Amino acid sequence: MSPSENAPLPPSPVRYLRWPLGIAAVVTLLGGSSYFLLRTSEPPPAPTPSIAEPTPPAPPPPPAVQLSGTDTHVRELLKGLSSDADFARWLSSEDLARRFAASVNLVAEGQSPRMPLSFMAPTGTFRVTKRHGHTVTAPESHTRYDGVARVITSLDAKKAGQVYQELKPLLDAAHAELAPPGRSLDATLSQAIGRLTRVSVPKTPPELMTKGALYVYADPNLEALGAAEKHLLRMGPANMRKVQEKLTELAAALGMPSQEQARGP
Repeated sequence: MSPSENAPLPPSPVRYLRWPLGIAAVVTLLGGSSYFLLRTSEPPPAPTPSIAEPTPPAPPPPPAVQLSGTDTHVRELLKGLSSDADFARWLSSEDLARRFAASVNLVAEGQSPRMPLSFMAPTGTFRVTKRHGHTVTAPESHTRYDGVARVITSLDAKKAGQVYQELKPLLDAAHAELAPPGRSLDATLSQAIGRLTRVSVPKTPPELMTKGALYVYADPNLEALGAAEKHLLRMGPANMRKVQEKLTELAAALGMPSQEQARGP
């Protein structure tokens, strides 16, 4: 046997590389496992805060309606409702929008509109007479209101409805100064018209009696009426009918519910 045949073979290079490669593989596996283990134990990332959309600013309130200095505008619109000279005199009063709102509120509550409608006050004094032994209102006391009834009858109801809508912002503002919260001008006006049109026209002159220095109605039902209704009664039957007919016509022109009208024959 030759020496070359019995000599041990040199170690294979693959054998020398096997351990380092194995160690490297183990380290890699351990490192990878540690990475995933550590990664799964980390807290989840914090959510990205959402940015709220800014709330748009509220629109500014509409400018308040100014009532001062509006009489010229109101007169210009109202003068076309009637050519009666007394109506023109009525329009010469000041603060017309507030006068209208105040009178409507008072009548709706059954109270006297004497103060805001002072320009409509009749001339002369109240007189009584005797009829069949009873004290009643004298006819000349009724005729004191002929001018008021004439002016009211002369109003153009259709034009009045149009002017009412044009003046609505002013009248609403004046009404809001006086009315309870939540009650509209339309509701107040409808209530006022209804209160007057439901007054029955007496078939005979109502009897009066004295109470202190005043005359009152002997009929308790008439005496229980509000001051606004009593003003209408003092106008006399003929004038009452004229006023009630025009009020009913005006209510229809304003698109308000029909009023139950109780009129005598």
